[in-house]
Amino acid sequence: MLGGYLGFLLYGNLLLLAITYLYLFHIRKLIGFQLGMNITNMAGGFITIVTGVILIYQFPMQFVAVTIVTTMIGMIVGALFGGLFDYQTLLTGYANGLMMGLMAPMIGAVAKNSVIFLFFLEGMFILSLLLFVLSARHT
Repeated sequence: MLGGYLGFLLYGNLLLLAITYLYLFHIRKLIGFQLGMNITNMAGGFITIVTGVILIYQFPMQFVAVTIVTTMIGMIVGALFGGLFDYQTLLTGYANGLMMGLMAPMIGAVAKNSVIFLFFLEGMFILSLLLFVLSARHT
């Protein structure tokens, strides 16, 4: 049902994440350590879960390849967001992206192409990006 649109959904997610990253990059000096750690964990975790589910829906029998790609995306995004703040946060984002990248394709395989589950994840992802912007603005 969603087969043709999953690539666009993944592209849209990465575009929204890049816009959020650029916004946070400009105000990174105003963000405290605790908020930076939370933003890093949520950014790396949510993009990894959403990406893993989308990719396993798109390529249902390619578990190893999807797990490798998802894990790499999670580690990179976690490290990039963590790098905005300090090295400890970078390491935490990297590790969180690694762990979520290993779990996300399993979650997607168990969900069995559930559109409701995908919409739920997308809603949570967009809500988390909105919370990043709002919480960083009020610091």
